[in-house]
Amino acid sequence: MAEYIGYLASVFIVGGFMLKNLRTIRFINMFGCICFVIYGIFLNDYRDFNQWLLPVIIPNAILALVQVYYLTSKSNTTL
Repeated sequence: MAEYIGYLASVFIVGGFMLKNLRTIRFINMFGCICFVIYGIFLNDYRDFNQWLLPVIIPNAILALVQVYYLTSKSNTTL
């Protein structure tokens, strides 16, 4: 099941590059990042922290937070 979440995340990330609206790109990218975080946790035994894919989880969690920041920022008028 985790593999399918990884594929879904890839579809979101690649699909985001095909769009023009920045707000929509950020939403799509945020969902992709969230899927990659879930993938990194559940690919192996999620109960064992040592088996989490931290090189996948950490940057995607940070990117998801960046997207949330820009989507909720009121001072950003470029959206």
